[in-house]
Amino acid sequence: MTSRIPRDSRLRLVRPRPLAAAPPAMNQRRPRRAAPRPPEGTPARSELARMARSGLADAARVARWADTALGPGRGSATADGKATLSDATAGHAARELGLTEAKVRADWDTARLAGLVEVHGGSARPGWRLRAWNRDDSAVLRGWVALFDAWSLAHPEPAGQEPAAVAEVISAMPQILSFLQLSAGPVPVAQLLDLLEQRVTELRTERCEVPYGPRLEPGTPQTAGAVPLPDATADTPLAPLLDWALHALASVGALTCGDGHATLTPLGSWAVWVKLEQICVAAQSPAGNIEQSAEDMLRGCAQLRPNAARAEYRAWLAARPVGSAVAELLGGARGEDALLRGLAFDALRVVGAPAEPDVRAVLDEPTLRPYALLWLAEHDGADPEDAHEVLTRQEATWLWVDTAAAVADHGEAPLLVRHLESAVQPTVPALLDEVRAVGHPRTVQVLVALAAAHPDPALAKAVRRAAFQVHTGGS
Repeated sequence: MTSRIPRDSRLRLVRPRPLAAAPPAMNQRRPRRAAPRPPEGTPARSELARMARSGLADAARVARWADTALGPGRGSATADGKATLSDATAGHAARELGLTEAKVRADWDTARLAGLVEVHGGSARPGWRLRAWNRDDSAVLRGWVALFDAWSLAHPEPAGQEPAAVAEVISAMPQILSFLQLSAGPVPVAQLLDLLEQRVTELRTERCEVPYGPRLEPGTPQTAGAVPLPDATADTPLAPLLDWALHALASVGALTCGDGHATLTPLGSWAVWVKLEQICVAAQSPAGNIEQSAEDMLRGCAQLRPNAARAEYRAWLAARPVGSAVAELLGGARGEDALLRGLAFDALRVVGAPAEPDVRAVLDEPTLRPYALLWLAEHDGADPEDAHEVLTRQEATWLWVDTAAAVADHGEAPLLVRHLESAVQPTVPALLDEVRAVGHPRTVQVLVALAAAHPDPALAKAVRRAAFQVHTGGS
């Protein structure tokens, strides 16, 4: 050999790690953050999940029937070829399950609100929670909380109510539920009505409501026959709407009503505590990125240490529906910035199980596949230090180049040199051969940056030669 580069370079890679955090913290191990404890007396999660499974058993039964009977190409599909609960399908389900059609429709609606069934246009498919129903307590509890959040849809308001007043009561119910949770016992409905009236008054004051109709200048006499337009909600009695709200929450299993008192169930008390914790987390955002888009939020987290970044992810996620948040994070991961790609999947680790279907859906996208495989391996219980074993040699090399691109764009030269040690190839020549073959769009830029940063002139020369060969298409 005329080159001074030894065949067996000592630049061996330790286990490749996903780009979990931005420089300068990207090479630090992420500490675990202690989860807040629920109030004393709250049942264990396994017991809460058992309660949720019991309350949603009928909905799960209808969802499983739909999964079996309404699949594509099956003989029991509806006449119009759509897997929706049409009249014919409701009748079919009622006969097979021994239920009334009204009960089937009610259970179907509950299953849909709890995420056991997902409806897309004219078709329906089983939700991921149904697949995990018997083995994943978190999936069950998230499904029940989704139903709890949709209590006003699960039990619609009585006909003839003023829509604006209904909206005010729905907006005021979180405070009513918080009061019930803090009371930790039966509360007279009359006391809740007083609290509701106070909260609705506050809401109207916050909106600075003014009477409708033409405004007269001070001192201007009112035209004879002119009648001021009344506020449609001002005289709406709130007692019937409070009664509706309490019974709606009772219908989803959040509270019980009787003898003029309302009491949160263990599930309801736990769910209210979860919501209060989410509000507290959102209020403690360390960097103030809650209102930003996913991409801007991730950029804002780029210089945070791992623990602070995870707190920021939690705050950002707590302020959004999970589905749209996951979609937005994956959209940010598809951009050209490799650093955001790694940070997006770090944020998805905070999301946990609800992100699984969307992460699996991107396995066919070459840019996201290595990150998705690592995410799924860790989600399935693999040690983060060993998760790289699910990657093929080519996928690991692609991820190495992508991570190097992030370091080159956002890190410092010594960090890029240290990154060389994380390659799966045993020698630098083998690494350069496989990097050239993997076809990453940033290969040339990465190799040029590495050549400029490395202190070994011979190695830098070999890396520059490889960059030139990739650029010219030579070998």
